[in-house]
Amino acid sequence: MEWYAAYLALGAVAGFLGGMFGIGGGTLLVPLLLMLFEAQLFPAEVSMHLALGSSMAIILFTSIASMRKHHQHGAVNWHIVFGITPGILLGTALGALLASSVSPKFLAIFFALFVYFAATQILLNIHPHASRQLPGNAGLSLAGTATGWLSTLVSVGGGIIVVPFLIWCNVPLRHAIGTAAAIGFPIAVGGTLGYIVTGMSATLPSPHLGYVYLPAMLGCALASVITAPLGAKTAHRTNVALLRKQFAVLLLALATWMLLKAI
Repeated sequence: MEWYAAYLALGAVAGFLGGMFGIGGGTLLVPLLLMLFEAQLFPAEVSMHLALGSSMAIILFTSIASMRKHHQHGAVNWHIVFGITPGILLGTALGALLASSVSPKFLAIFFALFVYFAATQILLNIHPHASRQLPGNAGLSLAGTATGWLSTLVSVGGGIIVVPFLIWCNVPLRHAIGTAAAIGFPIAVGGTLGYIVTGMSATLPSPHLGYVYLPAMLGCALASVITAPLGAKTAHRTNVALLRKQFAVLLLALATWMLLKAI
C-alpha cells in the first residue's frame, strides 16, 4: 500500500504543476517514477522505458483535466490544436519507435540534457521574441511532428516546446499556455499508444500494458485529475514567476541525479 500512496502523492504534485505551467508534469514524473521503480527492485534494463511509458499514460489524464480548465478560461486556440494534431500523432509514433530501440542509458542521458535545457529556460525566463505569424497547416504539421517526436522521447506533455513556439508566433502567453495544455492531449494519446505497442513483447513487472506500469498510471492519474484543474486555476489568478524558478531548481537537481547515475 505504501507504493500506491507514493504514486498518489506523485500524481498530485505532477498534476498541479502540469496545470499551472502547461508542461504535463513529465519532467518531474520520469525521474521520480524511476526512483520508485528502482526502490521496488524493477530490472534496470526496463525501468527507464517503464518510467517514460507510464509518465506518458499519466499525462493523458492530466492533460484532459488541464485542457478543460484552460478552455473554461477561454485560453485555448482550437485552430492551432486541430492544425498541429496530425503532425503530433506522426511524431509520437516515430518517438516511441526510437525510444524502444535505444538503450536505457541513452534515454536517461538524453532526458537529463533535455531537462537541463528546459530548466534553464524557466530559470532565466528565456522566451523567443514574437517575430512572426503562425504558419499554415503544412507548417503546423511539421512543427507538430517535431514536437511529438521529442515529447514522446522524453515523455513530456509538450508545453516546454510548444509554449516558446507559440510565443514566437505572436500568440499571447496566457493563450500559449492554455493551447499547449490542450496539445498535450494528442501528444499523450499518441505517445501512450506507442509505448504500449512497442512494449508488448518485453518481459516486464506485472501488471503492465506494454511499457505502462498500471499501478503507477492509476495512482498518479487519479490524483492528477483532481489537482491539474487547481494548478490551471492558480496560473490564471496568481503570479507564478517565483514558483517557476523554484521548480526549475528542482528539475536541475533531478536531471543531475539521472545524468550521474547514467554515466
